[in-house]
Amino acid sequence: MVIDYVKISVKAGDGGDGAVSFRREKYIAAGGPDGGDGGKGGDVYFKVDSNTSTLLDFKYKKKFKAEDGKRGEGSRKIGKSGQNLYISVPKGTIIKDVDKNVIVADLSEDGQEFLIAKGGKGGRGNAQFATPTRQVPNFAEQGKKGAEKNLELELKMLADVGLVGFPNVGKSTLISIVSSAKPKIANYHFTTLDPSLGVVRPKTGEPFVMADIPGIIEGASDGVGLGIRFLKHVERTRLLLHVLDAAGTEGRNPVDDFNKINKELKSYSKILADKEQIVVANKMDVANDKKLIEEIEDMCKKNNLKLFKISAATREGIDDLIEYIAQKLKDIPKEDIVEVDEMYGVEDEIVDQEWNIEVQTRKDGKYYIVYGAPIERLMSKVNIFDVESRQYMQKILNQIGVMDKLREMGIKPGDFIEIEEYQLEYSE
Repeated sequence: MVIDYVKISVKAGDGGDGAVSFRREKYIAAGGPDGGDGGKGGDVYFKVDSNTSTLLDFKYKKKFKAEDGKRGEGSRKIGKSGQNLYISVPKGTIIKDVDKNVIVADLSEDGQEFLIAKGGKGGRGNAQFATPTRQVPNFAEQGKKGAEKNLELELKMLADVGLVGFPNVGKSTLISIVSSAKPKIANYHFTTLDPSLGVVRPKTGEPFVMADIPGIIEGASDGVGLGIRFLKHVERTRLLLHVLDAAGTEGRNPVDDFNKINKELKSYSKILADKEQIVVANKMDVANDKKLIEEIEDMCKKNNLKLFKISAATREGIDDLIEYIAQKLKDIPKEDIVEVDEMYGVEDEIVDQEWNIEVQTRKDGKYYIVYGAPIERLMSKVNIFDVESRQYMQKILNQIGVMDKLREMGIKPGDFIEIEEYQLEYSE
């Protein structure tokens, strides 16, 4: 069974609470505060596992949680940090944040890791709050909550060549004889209910991966039949083999089939519509209607498409087809077609980091210079000349307390905020 779409929730560990503790020592008020800080909560990561090929494990487990940080102790002992949680996923997994409706990760490389939820920071113990005027702090800070995320995981197969066409045109038979894939083959619709991958090794050229995509029918882009469940698997292929039943054994016209399938590909995605196709007229061993063959040939000439006439059952024309594909793939680069939200996670990365504000008075006005690791991280992701990007920057500066601090320091309209190499005029 291939499971290629699941919904799950993840939660990073909560930070441990700081401790309230006092040591016993002569001449020290109340013995002196010595409560330690709480430990940081564990982070949640996704990691590509080459031994995993489906999302089946997620069918039975939907919730994942990293370990919480431990509470601080006396003698300034810091609580133990929670253990990070690593969730194994197959290569080709796309991760989407459901609540924000954005794609956050495209895990397409062996061993690739992605931090999805950051653990909460441990609370400070009472030793951190001792001052000359507050020598006996009888309180500590609670640990911060770990991030929680509702996610969709979607598996898109990584194949070089995708077989498309109506059900029962011979795609499963073709992939079974050119690779080690062993799909279920029978003479009825939707024999293939799960996509199959097979490695094809041509006599010349590099090996390539071929995907047998379950039969696509008219209306698939609107959810008819197996619907868009399998259309998404075609997106990452570099080349499409459009398999037609040249014998018309199902009573359909192969040219009509070709047009209907391409209409569905175009309706689903412009990326699919623009992919290069090779037309494969299959079942030539039983194709007795010469008119159908001529219609296929005319259609290919009209659309400037390469045509191969084969019989998967007898292996007629198979070798020439495979060698042509191998040569063709040399000129078609692999592309990353998934648009990942590059700003995602910036809040989690910078919210607990230290930043500062320096004030300078110059001839042309008063400048508030904001600097520190979180500011550098934020500005590395911001296009200051884009309105939406600046709005996002404003949101994060508000979130981490920069704007509140500026107002506390007395910033007035007309003063300048200097962030990295950019200068912004403050207005209310």
